[in-house]
Amino acid sequence: MDQLNDHIAIVNNKLQQLLKQYDFLLKENAQQEQLIKTLQEQQLGNKERLETLQQQNLVLKASVTDMAPADKKELEQKLSQYIKNIDKCISLLSQ
Repeated sequence: MDQLNDHIAIVNNKLQQLLKQYDFLLKENAQQEQLIKTLQEQQLGNKERLETLQQQNLVLKASVTDMAPADKKELEQKLSQYIKNIDKCISLLSQ
């Protein structure tokens, strides 16, 4: 009978250890999810900042009188894209 009680105690101890480990992993998982969310927000902010800087770069290039043909074409494409987006917004607003 003592042997059975010993086995029960061992199983109980292992169960307690597993429960503690499970709780720890749950907390760690929550921290990792929060970190992922924070990093995704930072990445989005960095992407928006990059787009803003690229637009500023194009504007600065456009202000220079001598513009390379490739830069001029890129600027025209961006302006065309902006115009299309504006037209789309206007059409959505007028509906």
